[in-house]
Amino acid sequence: MEATLFSFPSTKPPPPKTLTLTQSKTLTLTYPKSLNPYRRSSYSTTIRSAISRTKKEETVQTVKEQLENCHLLAAIKYNGFTVQQFQELRRSLPEKSKLIVAKNTLVYKAIEGTSWAALEPCMKGMNVFLFVHSEEIPAAIKPYRDFQKEKKLEGNDFTGAVFEGKFYGPDDFKALESMPTRAEIYAKLLGALQSPASALVGTLQAPARDLVMVLKAYVKKLEEEG
Repeated sequence: MEATLFSFPSTKPPPPKTLTLTQSKTLTLTYPKSLNPYRRSSYSTTIRSAISRTKKEETVQTVKEQLENCHLLAAIKYNGFTVQQFQELRRSLPEKSKLIVAKNTLVYKAIEGTSWAALEPCMKGMNVFLFVHSEEIPAAIKPYRDFQKEKKLEGNDFTGAVFEGKFYGPDDFKALESMPTRAEIYAKLLGALQSPASALVGTLQAPARDLVMVLKAYVKKLEEEG
C-alpha cells in the first residue's frame, strides 16, 4: 500500500489531507477548526482594544487635571505643524501654560457638563489645546502670536477659547489679548478712588468679599469701556 502526502502552502489553511491507496480508494482527512494552526486568533485584537481604551481614559483624565485652576482653555488649529515646530512652541510658552494634542471627542468628554463645554464649536478638525493656569491672559497668548508670526503660520490660528465661562471666537481674541494685567487693574482702581484717605482706608479694611466685589465691578466697567 502506498501513501502520498501533499505539501500545503504556508499562507493558507491546510487543505484536506488525502491518502491514496493502491486499491484506488481515497481517504480524506479534515482538520477540526479548533485544531487549525492557521486560524486567526482574536486574542491580539482584544489586547489592542484594551490598550486603546486605556489610553483614551488616560487622555480624558489628563485633560480633567489640566482644567483644575485653569483660567483659559483655547483651541489652536493643529493641521500643518511639524514635530519640531510643536516642540519649539512648547518651549516658548510660559511655565503656567500647557499644550496638549488630543482628539476632540476625548477633550469634549472631559469638559462635558462643565463651563468649559462652551468650547464645543471648536470640536472639529485637528486641534491642539492650550491650558492657561495664570490670570495673566495676554502674556499667555502672546508667545503663540509671536511663534505664529515667526513661522508664518497664519492659517494655524486660534479656533476659539473659553474664559470665565464665555466663548471667544477667532474674531474676539483681541478682547483677550488686550486685557489689562492685574497690576494695571489695581493701578487704575487706586487712581479712580479719588475719595478722601479715610474712605479709602475704610474700603481697604472692609471684608475681603466686599473688596472683591468692588474690584469685579471696576473690571467689568473697564471691559465695557474698552
